Amino acid sequence: MPGHSDYPLQRALPPDVLVAGNALWSRYRHYPVFSRPWFVRRTRVFAVPVCGWGVVAVIGHALAGSGRAGLIGAAYMVVAFMLMAMAGPGLATWVRHRRWPLRRERVGVVAAVLLGMLGSYAIDSIGSTAIAHLLAGTAGYPDSADAIMAGFRPDATALAVLLPVLVYALFGGGMALRAYFSEQRRWQASRDARERADLQAQKRDADLRLGVLQAQVEPHFLFNTLASVRALVRQDPARAEATLDALVDHLRTTIPRLRDDGRLLHSTLGQQLDICCSYLDLVRLRIGERLTFDIDATPDLRARPYPPLLLITLVENAIKHGVEPKPGPVRVAVRAWIDADRLAVAVEDDGAGLHPGVGGGVGLTNVRAQLAMRHGERASLRLTGRPDRGVCAEIRIPLDDDAV
Repeated sequence: MPGHSDYPLQRALPPDVLVAGNALWSRYRHYPVFSRPWFVRRTRVFAVPVCGWGVVAVIGHALAGSGRAGLIGAAYMVVAFMLMAMAGPGLATWVRHRRWPLRRERVGVVAAVLLGMLGSYAIDSIGSTAIAHLLAGTAGYPDSADAIMAGFRPDATALAVLLPVLVYALFGGGMALRAYFSEQRRWQASRDARERADLQAQKRDADLRLGVLQAQVEPHFLFNTLASVRALVRQDPARAEATLDALVDHLRTTIPRLRDDGRLLHSTLGQQLDICCSYLDLVRLRIGERLTFDIDATPDLRARPYPPLLLITLVENAIKHGVEPKPGPVRVAVRAWIDADRLAVAVEDDGAGLHPGVGGGVGLTNVRAQLAMRHGERASLRLTGRPDRGVCAEIRIPLDDDAV
């Protein structure tokens, strides 16, 4: 159920919570039940027919020759009915504005409405007795108040009991109890729908950002590759051609493939590993045979859903901070496995190792943000140093979540 902090009583309800139309007599229901705006507007709605009834009664008594008595009697009636209409809702409004815990508030609202219905009965009895005494002996009425009150006391039939209860429920706020409880359910459903819409909007934003990132090629990497090709054109044309072919293959792999609705295609671990493989093959051709790499994942793991762009970011990070700064042979390994209810993928290198600045770059920050947005606290990115001066970057995501 909604907490008080996000359930304002002074503002109109959201459109998807409303059940009332826009007619003048139902606009008070645009506000939370038993709120001050609801109570004030409801009182005005009830005042119109009650006062109209009083005017008709005055005119009727005037035509019957009992103008003064009729005026006082009508005033009694108007006051009695307005008190009946205001007692229960007024008490319930007071209770709700106390901002008690929800369970206590509900008990208090029900007790206030029941007390209001009892008050309505008492007000009705007192008002009827006062009117009877006032009209006793007036032309056209019996000479005693008891004779007049006999007209207010029908036989104890089921209808005679049910009708006053319905009247007291209507005037005393009993009918509003159902709206009070259903409104809280509708508010909770509306809040849940808004939260789902916000999450979907965040996911769409994440997909758009991923699409932009996936369409980008890191400038320094592309420039370095093209510069290497230029240098190899005269020295080793065959290797230059192979590097260009590898670059084309990598770009084809990383260009985002879009659905008709603009969302990224379903991404699997296998697709992401293929991107990493094409990238590593291109780097190996560019920097020479000193780089070796290995990718280890079973077919069933390759078929699992996996967020795009996360692994390639880790591989690029390993090349930039581990492979390129270290002279001599270097190895990069990507492996995947299941650990309990998590899918774990690690990118390991035996390069330059951890040093200040590694782990806080834009790429890894984006990986952490994507994991948090898609999986919350159930996913993690861990960066650790290896004993042989390497780095292991490991991503774990829950198996039961849709990764894309």
